[in-house]
Amino acid sequence: MRIDSRIVIRFSFVAAAAALTVACQSTPKAPVIETPPPQQMQPNAQPLPPVQQQPQQSRSLPPIQQGPIAPPVSSVGPGSIQDFVVNAGDRVYFDFDSFSIRGDAKPVLDAQSSWLSRYPAVTVRIEGNADERGTQEYNFALGERRANAVRDYLVSHGVAAARISVVSYGKERPIDGGSTEDAWQHNRNGHTAIVGGAR
Repeated sequence: MRIDSRIVIRFSFVAAAAALTVACQSTPKAPVIETPPPQQMQPNAQPLPPVQQQPQQSRSLPPIQQGPIAPPVSSVGPGSIQDFVVNAGDRVYFDFDSFSIRGDAKPVLDAQSSWLSRYPAVTVRIEGNADERGTQEYNFALGERRANAVRDYLVSHGVAAARISVVSYGKERPIDGGSTEDAWQHNRNGHTAIVGGAR
């Protein structure tokens, strides 16, 4: 039995049309979005402000880490020991094997005498110190000469001698424990310590 080619072609077209119809029917339709009608405003109503959206922070950035909070700086009380140390200075230095007041020590001692004049109830002790070189006896004597030199300078600038005592520690109380020239320079000093009358 022989099939006519025209029938085959016609059948193919019908099959294709049927498949296309099925495909179109299975495709979902896009939803229709209805917009609500604009609301009518009351005659005296104020429009609402637009909502402001906060910008989103990137999740990839680490949180900000703050350092430790420094404690508040307290003011130095006038007439206190700290006031004396900060605003006058409590230590002057000497050359090797010398008890002469150096040029750089005079502004410090001038500031000490001015401060002590403002606070006449304050009493001080001048402590003479030496570096580690030399014998103990020699350094005690040298420390005493240094303490007396500081006392004499303050007295000559108006501080009453009765407010000042002196002591020598020789090489027994170094402020720098090293054995270098820098350490020795620090340890050759006269220290003015407040012992009474401070606020």
